[in-house]
Amino acid sequence: MEEKILNNRKHGMLAMLLTLALYALAIAACVYSAMAHITPLLVISIIWLCIGWFPLCGLKVLKPQEALVLTLFGNYIGTLRGEGFYFVNPFCTSVNPAASTRLNQSGDVNGGITAIRSATKEMPNNKISLKVMTLNNSRQKINDCLGNPVEIGMAVMWRVVNTSKAVFNVDNYKEYLSLQCDSALRNIVRLYPYDVAPNVDTTGDGQADEGSLRGSSEIVAARIRDEIQTRVSNAGLEIVEARITYLAYAPEIAAAMLQRQQASAIIDARKMIVDGAVGMVEMALEQLNEKQVVELDEERKAAMVSNLLVVLCGNHDTQPIVNTGSLY
Repeated sequence: MEEKILNNRKHGMLAMLLTLALYALAIAACVYSAMAHITPLLVISIIWLCIGWFPLCGLKVLKPQEALVLTLFGNYIGTLRGEGFYFVNPFCTSVNPAASTRLNQSGDVNGGITAIRSATKEMPNNKISLKVMTLNNSRQKINDCLGNPVEIGMAVMWRVVNTSKAVFNVDNYKEYLSLQCDSALRNIVRLYPYDVAPNVDTTGDGQADEGSLRGSSEIVAARIRDEIQTRVSNAGLEIVEARITYLAYAPEIAAAMLQRQQASAIIDARKMIVDGAVGMVEMALEQLNEKQVVELDEERKAAMVSNLLVVLCGNHDTQPIVNTGSLY
């Protein structure tokens, strides 16, 4: 459905002044006709005093970045956009099926309530906000491509760009957006491992890569944003940006994964220590040989290498032993 912008309806002040002037004239005519006993004028004045307020129902005030979708007897007649004082047909009604929907997002949180609900005790405001809003989706538990459960949260920045599609193409564009965000998040997260894993293709080109949820958060967020945009275009919404706000292993495997990361870190550290110790032993033997400090046979070299590696690779400080006898 194409959006119709009503740009020539900013006559609210003129319509209000004219209506008030006619009201004042009707009051004066009523008093005059009652004193002069002019029955037709008195009847007309009373009728106007009874129904003269009705044109005031056509006055609409909009603030910046607000819109109002209007229908007349079920037909869509246009949208008011931008700040101003408007006058439209008093029989026109504004439509916004998502007016009373509350989501966990900026400008839409009421009294700390984060779940979707309908406000039944307060009059809904049918004005549609055109501002950029932030939808903070609740954390979800999703299995990554390796089957590990992870918890992930996402923030989506969005706005309405086509009011007619938002109102008439979907039943409730806010709930529609929230559900599509959940679905897109699951579809993208299941393509990536939490950490870099071998033989995993995250791009779909048939080649293994190093993509992961933790290391490629910008790429993952961009793919989530594109996925949501393709789903909500028919609702007249634009996804400005999507960001991952929370990422962690699920509690049931968090302890095991922490032990795995600790073991991996210990192995990497030990490998570095051994590489450094071997280099130091080689340097010590070369310098002893060059300076001819002592002549060592193969057996004594092996013993010296063993002792140096124990000293350099040990977790605790070594206790020196002084040999007062002969080496041989």
